Amino acid sequence: MTEKNAKRKSRSQCITVQSASSSGRVTGFRPGSVITTTTRYELKRQIATGGMGSIYEAEQHGAVGFVKTVAIKLLLPEISEDEEFVSMFIGEAKLVAGLVHQNIVQMYQLGRSDDGYFIAMEYIDGIDLEQFMARHQELDRTVPVELVSYIASRICRGLEYAHSKTDENGERLDIVHRDVSPRNIMVTNEGEVKLTDFGVAKARRIVADKLNDCMMVGKIPYMSPEQATYKDTDKKSDIFSLGVVFYELLTGERIFERDSESDAIDGIVNGEIPPVEGFRQGVPQELVDILMRCLARSPAERFRSAGEVGYELERHMYSKGYGPTIVTLAKYTAEIFPEKRFYEAASRGDDLNSSILRK
Repeated sequence: MTEKNAKRKSRSQCITVQSASSSGRVTGFRPGSVITTTTRYELKRQIATGGMGSIYEAEQHGAVGFVKTVAIKLLLPEISEDEEFVSMFIGEAKLVAGLVHQNIVQMYQLGRSDDGYFIAMEYIDGIDLEQFMARHQELDRTVPVELVSYIASRICRGLEYAHSKTDENGERLDIVHRDVSPRNIMVTNEGEVKLTDFGVAKARRIVADKLNDCMMVGKIPYMSPEQATYKDTDKKSDIFSLGVVFYELLTGERIFERDSESDAIDGIVNGEIPPVEGFRQGVPQELVDILMRCLARSPAERFRSAGEVGYELERHMYSKGYGPTIVTLAKYTAEIFPEKRFYEAASRGDDLNSSILRK
């Protein structure tokens, strides 16, 4: 996500939308029937804000006291009124609406209120990878190698699912994330790893051009060579971006971060990738080989799919018969974020892997 963290503040505001319409009262439920309901979202607090709008924690209210916590992304009114943006954004939203996977933040609804367009999506109680890595810098420690592999493997499984998604006729939808970066990767209180903001990168570029904004600069260091040079992108572009995040998790270094946008793009296309051992000793060579294949400049030299990367990572992690799990990650994150309300089960179980917490 391009939104930067904003000061959290309370806000009570309701969004009411009509979910469907019907020509008459439905007297019997059957295929083809239309159920008319009114959905009400109450905004509770602002989580973040940025060039495209603001994100809120909200409550979805239904019948007989039903309440569900969701996240609401409110788009700026001036963006909602841009026909080119709206057409493209709705098309992308329709594509990703069917993505239901444990490693992807689910979109619930694309709606419109009096204030413009909004997206209702799964609320994630946890942190993003940018916060995760920043905490390690504060503590002057590295992320355990086993957890680097585990997090990267979960990202792979989310990408594999999206890249392989087909329509009702079995035709490949060719969904590409285009913005695999630390802010778009979440770790929940339960230790789940989830990708968010599928499909909005193209929308964000339109907005940047319209507003003469620089809000893409923060994401350029995670682009693939073909994306940075405005060439067509496919699933292998996401694999390269995954590799950049993988490298940063492993070494703590942002390999393509530069003082200017042009220098960053030159680094992505032509710059040398420093050896992992220059920043961290003792990383298994097998893991380094997987990483560097993800970072191959030529798409043809990368892994064929995110699923293939995930398989290689999982084979490496579990070759001894045991390895990190969802609870391992929850326990570890609870340790380095004691101020957050992480999964209660993180304090028990999974003793088999507890040794990695001390590395």
